[in-house]
Amino acid sequence: MQSLEPSDPRQLGAYRITARIGEGGQGVVYLGTGGDGTRVAVKLFHPQLSGDLGGDDTAARELEAAKQVARFCTAQVLDSGTAGNRRYIVSEFIDGPPLSRVVAEQGPRSGSALDRLAIATATALVALHDAGIVHRDFKPHNVLIGTDGPRVIDFGISRALSGAQTMVSRAVGTPAYMAPEQLEPGELTPAADVFAWASTMAFAATGRAPFGNETVPIVFNRIANHEPDLAGVEEPLRALLTECFAKDPSRRPSAQDVLDRLVRPGRTPPAPPAP
Repeated sequence: MQSLEPSDPRQLGAYRITARIGEGGQGVVYLGTGGDGTRVAVKLFHPQLSGDLGGDDTAARELEAAKQVARFCTAQVLDSGTAGNRRYIVSEFIDGPPLSRVVAEQGPRSGSALDRLAIATATALVALHDAGIVHRDFKPHNVLIGTDGPRVIDFGISRALSGAQTMVSRAVGTPAYMAPEQLEPGELTPAADVFAWASTMAFAATGRAPFGNETVPIVFNRIANHEPDLAGVEEPLRALLTECFAKDPSRRPSAQDVLDRLVRPGRTPPAPPAP
């Protein structure tokens, strides 16, 4: 947590702003308090992104759908609004560090800790996809390790941003964890999240992104044309991740298939659809 800066808001809608949680490319995340005393996370978008949020009916519908997603394994979206020319989204506050920091400070996950992480995050994707939501930016920084287990955050937000200017739309997602189809224009399917989930689990198990962290062109070339580096990932997780890394989205298992395989390791995977 960080103290508020002089330029930071002290109130956003019904929420009193008390501290900074962090800042990224989309905006600033604040710790807020609701009228009933509940702590919340309030993400205030940068002005250049906020302008398109209010005018995209599809994005608005997805934000409403995000509020209905089951809370288990996710940080529930609670509210949204505008402050001047900027949009904000309010979600459940999860008191815990991101997976990226946990791995950096404590090392790769293994054994039951990795199993719990994989199952919890796959469960979150099943809930999102059942609600008709594609996360679009699943990555280690968007998995918080809370006191009650891993929670997936920032779903419903990337879709809202995709209505912004073309450059922003094409950049939705984090290069090292993007699926091949995210490198081209077009609507994304839940299969993109499955690819990103596999990249995130590979990072959790090894401490490195499976396609590297070099320049964006190098990483994009590897994602599009090369196989991931899964050295150090043990079976049976390695075999499952390999299937999730299929370049063709239609060849990847669904999030529900992934979850079934995780909770029943001996289950025979379904045959992929014919090309």
